[in-house]
Amino acid sequence: MSKFKAFIFDLDGTIANTLPLCIQAFRKAISPLAQRTITDEEIVATFGPSEEGTISALVPDQYDQALSSYLVHYEQLHHQCSRPFEGMAESLEELRNNNVRLAMVTGKGPRSTEISLRQFGLGACFEYVKTGSAAGPIKHQCIDTLLSYWTDIKKEQVIYVGDAPSDIVACRLVGIPIAAAAWAPTARPEALLPLAPDFIFYDVKTFRDWAISVI
Repeated sequence: MSKFKAFIFDLDGTIANTLPLCIQAFRKAISPLAQRTITDEEIVATFGPSEEGTISALVPDQYDQALSSYLVHYEQLHHQCSRPFEGMAESLEELRNNNVRLAMVTGKGPRSTEISLRQFGLGACFEYVKTGSAAGPIKHQCIDTLLSYWTDIKKEQVIYVGDAPSDIVACRLVGIPIAAAAWAPTARPEALLPLAPDFIFYDVKTFRDWAISVI
């Protein structure tokens, strides 16, 4: 097997348990504008696009106000998820210390991504950070862009680490391997396994030990 020279990470559910935080911030921002309680199911059903896309789907006529409110709530509530998953920051540091290239491709919007990376103190870890689009999922395009930057690295030497079934689909479209992250409370291994990820890990320590062994 080729040694991996670059790792691309997802954020929500991979670096940290931020999905519950996202849902709570959406509910606090959107429910008053919609004048009813927005359910978790309604929010999750819009996922794929960035949060800008979620807001466009749920309260399109109040987009600017809802987005501003969402970002305020997201930052104010971030103390509920103040740290990455245990061992994640150390994993990233160890990869960097071994001259592995690190990047992030997330479906989040740029402003919420910046808030989380600042909260976790991880902004400097990633050579590139690519965020999502309000129009729909663009992870495979973002990964393709990163591959075009890394001209000295072969495609098979790049691996994506993400927790969603759509991450596996994106990697198949681009033609790179994926390590499925099934360590978050929100992870759904039963949805990941049928898509046959190249690797799957149920805790960060096991992932870290493996990652160091394949670089």
